[in-house]
Amino acid sequence: MTLDLQALIEARLHDPFALLGRHPDNQGQVRFHTFQPQARQIWVRLSNGNDAPLTTDVRFPGVFHGFYSSNDLPEHPNLRIEPLTGQTYESIDPYSFLPTLGEMDLYLFGEGKHFNLWQMMGAHLTVIDQVEGVRFAVWAPNAERVSVVGDFNTWDGRRHPMRVRGNNGIWELFIPGLGTNDLYKFEIRNRATGAISVRTDPMGRHFELRPQTAAKVMGPSDFHWTDEAWLNERRSRNWLKAPMNIYEVHLGSWRLNEGQFLSYTELADQMIPYVLERGFTHIELLPITEHPFDGSWGYQTTGYFAPTSRFGTPDEFRYLVNRAHEAGIGIILDWVPAHFPRDEFALAKFDGTSLYEHEDPRRGEHRDWGTLIFNYGRNEVSNFLIASALYWIEEMHLDGLRVDAVASMLYLDYSRNVGDWLPNAYGGRENLEAIEFLRQLNQVTQTRNPGTLVMAEESTAWPLVSRPPDVGGLGFSMKWNMGWMNDTLRYFQEDPVNRQYHHNNLTFGFLYCFTENFILPLSHDEVVHGKGSLLNKMPGDEWQRFANLRVLLAYQFTYPGKKLQFMGNEFAQGNEWSHERELDWWVCQYPLHQGIDRLTSTLGHCYKNETALHERDFEGAGFEWNDCDDRQNSIISYLRHSDDSTLLTIINFTPVVRDNYRIGIPRASRMDVLVNTDHEMFGGSNHDIALRHNIHIPSHGKDASIDINLPSLSAIVIKIR
Repeated sequence: MTLDLQALIEARLHDPFALLGRHPDNQGQVRFHTFQPQARQIWVRLSNGNDAPLTTDVRFPGVFHGFYSSNDLPEHPNLRIEPLTGQTYESIDPYSFLPTLGEMDLYLFGEGKHFNLWQMMGAHLTVIDQVEGVRFAVWAPNAERVSVVGDFNTWDGRRHPMRVRGNNGIWELFIPGLGTNDLYKFEIRNRATGAISVRTDPMGRHFELRPQTAAKVMGPSDFHWTDEAWLNERRSRNWLKAPMNIYEVHLGSWRLNEGQFLSYTELADQMIPYVLERGFTHIELLPITEHPFDGSWGYQTTGYFAPTSRFGTPDEFRYLVNRAHEAGIGIILDWVPAHFPRDEFALAKFDGTSLYEHEDPRRGEHRDWGTLIFNYGRNEVSNFLIASALYWIEEMHLDGLRVDAVASMLYLDYSRNVGDWLPNAYGGRENLEAIEFLRQLNQVTQTRNPGTLVMAEESTAWPLVSRPPDVGGLGFSMKWNMGWMNDTLRYFQEDPVNRQYHHNNLTFGFLYCFTENFILPLSHDEVVHGKGSLLNKMPGDEWQRFANLRVLLAYQFTYPGKKLQFMGNEFAQGNEWSHERELDWWVCQYPLHQGIDRLTSTLGHCYKNETALHERDFEGAGFEWNDCDDRQNSIISYLRHSDDSTLLTIINFTPVVRDNYRIGIPRASRMDVLVNTDHEMFGGSNHDIALRHNIHIPSHGKDASIDINLPSLSAIVIKIR
């Protein structure tokens, strides 16, 4: 016992429950120890209601003890503590309680299949034997000692060391008297080196406002959801054939209020009517998982189960989601399992070893980003990430996840020099553990939550990203079409006089556009880091730049695939996006910007209302070239088909009017112009298109044709009836 007492006061005792608390012997006596290094004197309340003083030994300062008959000392002793400074207070001894985690919890965790992990780990309000308090649990298998620290014990790691459970490295402790919003961290002493670090809870569900990093104890949410109708409809929705027009948002720079962030509730009240008016169907949030550094835009996550406190509480975030669902708007989270930051308070070398990351930097570090890579082959790590995904879908009612930087997960040599990567077991560059993790992620999330979506930002030609694992795919719902985005923007940045020489940038994508379920992104990555805004990518004078942007938007909305626009694109933000300021809302007073805003709304509602623009987004039968070969005039035309309608799109990519331009069409009795980007309401020249329907004049292999005056830099969308 002497050695244990010495280890206790030196804060290195591995099993504090073997010494502390209530320990009966075979003679009906009870030995009781408590360690209170801040105390001057302690009394224990006996069964008869009297307080008996505990004694100390000068050899072991802070250790108080006593011997009692088993009937005299209650099962959960109450202590009256007189501190060296301050007021006397009472506390129930935490070392008199049995383990709180069940064997099945521990088994599933070890197997990597405890997908409701947030209910097991972290901090939870609990009542045990009619005693209220908080149960803590954390994974740290290479620790010699783990303690809960917080304001309640003056952040002193000696006072609440935890119990380790078996061989799986989970530590737990029930502390009576704690409650909602109490701050806490874990103090961890490494077994091999004795080094001590103080870590935030990997399973924390609410954190202090940065730069502070402690987690807050959260009780069960009392938020009242009213989105059951949305969730029921989502389960049965055929999203493959449904419109999906995504508004990508960085919450911290969408709008500000006198230089301050809007709260989740303010964002709900302002943003949801805004996106509805413009025809968006979903809002995609740049990562709002808790993160310490604003400049990372949320992509260096430290709280995988917590909405950032920058904008409010978890229940206020629930309010945002609920309001969106009531309005018929889905919410998608940009989610980052590809890497995590090196911050010493978070996951990096969590218990003094490479616990969440690979030990070898050739597998465990991203050189470009200065971040660490998860060890996807470790059961507990993949379980942690999958549970995070499920938490956002099931507890926060999100409709989908956009998985960031998937390419960096799939390739072991991603952005690495020769010799700076390790091949897989077969000598290849594929990250087999990451592949298996992604397949399991997609299978589990979508099986448990039908109708929810998981989308990949994957920038290479990796095959079958959005195909089921049983045919060799990764199982994602959809994939960002980075090839379309890059080719399209490269084409638009060309001077129109040269576009005839780059016509293949428009047509090449159709060789592969039905090999995956694609989203067409014009995302935040294209308007930062010196790339300029979409508007300022466009060549020509002011009118031509706006006309080019109108054409780009019409091209995106009529091309096969779901749609994504980054905030500011919808009204032609002029400046490059910066997370440090709000969007340039002031430009919306000018007619050309107002025209882009009207066009965004018109295209969004047209896309939602016209089945030909979304019903067969992923089917070759839904698209037909009318003419893809007129490179000399830089004009393309194509048809979009659904079961009950056909739309014709004609685009003139030059600032030259093409009068009496003939285009073949299927035989029809009527044609309606749905969108003309040259209309004056959009800021165009309002050139008379003089559409003439030639029922008996074939062209381009079609039975009929039209003659049309094509305005300069314009797109025309016509419904053929």
